[in-house]
Amino acid sequence: MDLGLKGLKAILVGANGGIGRVVAHVLSQEGCDIAICGRSQDKVDNVLSEIAGAGVKTYGAALDVTEVDAVPAFVDKAAEALGGADIFISFTSTNLGEDTDAAWDAVMQADILPMRRGIAAVRPYLAKSDNGSIVCISSSGAVEEFMGVQPYNALKAAVMNYASALSQALAVDGIRVNCFTPGPVLTEDGPWATLETVAPDFYKATLANMPSGRFTTGEELAKAIAFVVSPTCKAMTGANIVVDNGYTKRTQF
Repeated sequence: MDLGLKGLKAILVGANGGIGRVVAHVLSQEGCDIAICGRSQDKVDNVLSEIAGAGVKTYGAALDVTEVDAVPAFVDKAAEALGGADIFISFTSTNLGEDTDAAWDAVMQADILPMRRGIAAVRPYLAKSDNGSIVCISSSGAVEEFMGVQPYNALKAAVMNYASALSQALAVDGIRVNCFTPGPVLTEDGPWATLETVAPDFYKATLANMPSGRFTTGEELAKAIAFVVSPTCKAMTGANIVVDNGYTKRTQF
């Protein structure tokens, strides 16, 4: 199936590793021009070199997403370099795993506010697109108990609500907004690959809760995202899409 992504421009915040890196690969393979940012210039350059073979236009920058003006400035430079924007996704995230003021602030600064600032900055560009599409990234920890009381889970639940409200508010501009709620996702440079080594009991216990007996791969999630942001899926907006290999046990109403 041709998803109709060729020539579209995707701005991906925090895509120098993990899930974001895989999404950059998949979208570039579908013909999307790609702009990425991350904290490490070396990692940004590495991802850009990896997707260079796709023959698409690319742009990359290193920045600290917790700085107020950093993400909006990146969005403007990326849209200028690519010649506009059709797709926006923010992947930046942190989780201190504790219920403290510092942990709440850390998730807000590294996860929630960069997403909000990026969406505000990219909206005028997406409004000019025939396929303006935003994906917000939540987590299965937002819908079921996971690792106890912690702000990461609570704020990821807020992302679902925010995406739903945005889908209604931005529809007038022809911009679609959908939320993805992944379960544990295994990528070669992501947290679960590290946890397999540093916390093997926790890794095995999580894997045991997968009815399929395996984690979702980054490529499986990335391909689902590629379909939803594509013109092929133009009627979908305001949806919360759970991609978790059955890890979430609740009925998906």
